[in-house]
Amino acid sequence: MRQLFSLKVFCISVGLVVGMFLELSAQGIHFSQFYNSPLLTSPANAGLMSDKDYRVSANYRSQWGGVPVPFNTFSVQADLQLLSNKEHTNWLGFGLAALSDRAGDGNLAMTNIGGFIAYHLHLGETSMLSMGVSGAYVQRSVDFAKLSFDAQWDGSDFNTTLSNHERNLSGKAIYTDFGLGINYASFPNEYVYLKAGISVLHLNSPRETFLNESNTLGIRPTANIDLLYKVHYGLIVNPAVYYTQQNGAYQIIFGSLVQTNFGTMAINSYLLAGIYNRWNDALVFTCGYEWKGLRLMASYDYTISNLGQYINHNGAFEFSVRYSGLNNLSNRDSRKIYQCPRF
Repeated sequence: MRQLFSLKVFCISVGLVVGMFLELSAQGIHFSQFYNSPLLTSPANAGLMSDKDYRVSANYRSQWGGVPVPFNTFSVQADLQLLSNKEHTNWLGFGLAALSDRAGDGNLAMTNIGGFIAYHLHLGETSMLSMGVSGAYVQRSVDFAKLSFDAQWDGSDFNTTLSNHERNLSGKAIYTDFGLGINYASFPNEYVYLKAGISVLHLNSPRETFLNESNTLGIRPTANIDLLYKVHYGLIVNPAVYYTQQNGAYQIIFGSLVQTNFGTMAINSYLLAGIYNRWNDALVFTCGYEWKGLRLMASYDYTISNLGQYINHNGAFEFSVRYSGLNNLSNRDSRKIYQCPRF
């Protein structure tokens, strides 16, 4: 009876982990704080900054801590503006990003190192068009020695010293991955900034397999809308919507940040708080602080899907740090000749 109970618990656990893995594979690696990982959202975001010309950031996410081996994702990103004209009405943006993800008992891992280039062109004093492309080197790996197969069941336990009888297993998969994106931004006055963008990831449908098969990643279109509205000097509202789809699976996140300025006219200092809804998955609560270009943020995903009852609704903890600044302080004056919100 105890063996049957243990087997039942094992089967339930495997089902949960497999289900979560399939969901992660379908949707791809993601951060709840998508607004703090702009390069991963769209290549067109490289160098897209209103009153700064460089930024660096890091994101860390620990997901599903209620399972024996949680999913951990870490990224670092950096981008800057180059080759701007004298009026700063068009420029090139360059970026680099590195992403690391590790999950499960078999140490399913991914390392992604990518480059980004974008061109930003003012269409007038109150709008801008941005276009970008990306290319990445990706390596995925898994340690099959840490996994158990049905052929290793000896009647009472999984014996990893037995052969798994699997053939053509490869512990690594290496491929290149390309994407492109386009943004349109409108800033009719110093109180409003509206940006809408679309991008396509896995444009080349790269082959990804540990079994030497023809499995390919489906093309992943994304779309996002982001609005910054300065209600008055001390309050900024920032609603946003993000959507992505791949192989029939989709993800939509919508919500808003509220930024409260308690600094001075010369030095802005913000407290940030917000709530987002990842449709049919989780509520995301976030807070943070920003001072002199340095932004620190933390968020928590409260799982509302059916999975929540098995993991005590613990979805994910996420932390991000971002710094943006001016490489050449003389650029500050040249940026004032066109309308652009300085939040």
